[in-house]
Parts: sequence; structure tokens; C-alpha cells
Amino acid sequence: MAGVEVERKWLVDGIDSVPAEVLAAPAAEILQGYLTIGPDGAETRVRRKGATYTLTVKSGSGLVRSETEVELSAEQFERLWPATEQARVQKQRRTVSGEDGLTIELDVYSGELTGLVVAEVEFDDPWGAESFIAPYWFGAEVTADSAYKNRSLAQHGRPA
Repeated sequence: MAGVEVERKWLVDGIDSVPAEVLAAPAAEILQGYLTIGPDGAETRVRRKGATYTLTVKSGSGLVRSETEVELSAEQFERLWPATEQARVQKQRRTVSGEDGLTIELDVYSGELTGLVVAEVEFDDPWGAESFIAPYWFGAEVTADSAYKNRSLAQHGRPA
């Protein structure tokens, strides 16, 4: 599926600050590894989310990015996964409906990134993203901070 991604991202001050109804949502285990990461923000990644496998190519940086995603078989994923050895993240994702019908994705990282909790919201357009008021439990916004992009976390770990 090809398209454009309009997304904002916030740090969350630990799992204890997340409302109980968000924590009650089912969690999907995600393994994500990067095949290529370009200095211009371009990336190619593979992901296993539950029993779904995808290859995603993103380009651009900031609020609006180009994104193309194709489904992979489990075998294709397993063949590509070793090439991501130096750039991986593991997390649990809970997805809940927020105000105005928007979807909030809460990512709780594990492994070397244990303790990092991030909330992401995707929008239909930049205007919706700009007018969005974050819920009280969201912390500092890190949309523009490249250190909190998954590709950077996968390569360099958690920012200081």
C-alpha cells in the first residue's frame, strides 16, 4: 500500500502515567529491523507484528513522509531478518481510539530500550495534525527529534 504518513510522536513519562483503559487494550508484539537507513530520512524496514509480516519503504522527514508497504510471507521475513542485525527494535503496541476518532498507538519498548514509552497519532492531513491537542498523559513532543525515530533508536539506542 502506497501513501503518505502524517504522524506526531510524544514521549510518555513511564508506563505508570498511562491511563488504565489504554493499558487494558490488547498488546501486539512487534519486531522491527532496518535493511537500509539513508541520511536523508529514507528507510527500508521489515516488521513482524503478531502473525503479519511487512516490508516498508519510507522517505522524507518531519510531519509528512512518503510510505509504501507490502505484505511479506513469514519465509520472506525470516530470509530478510538476519540483514537487520545491527538495527532492530522490539516493542509492544497498544492501539486505542482517541478523541475525534483518531487512533493512538502506545509503544512500550523492550530489550536495550526498556523504559522508553512513546505515543504516536496518525492523521489524515497536516491540518488535523497541527490542530490536535495531546491528552494530558502525553509528555514532551518528539516529532521533530530524529533521535526518537525508530530507525535511530534501532541504530543508536535510547537518547540521553
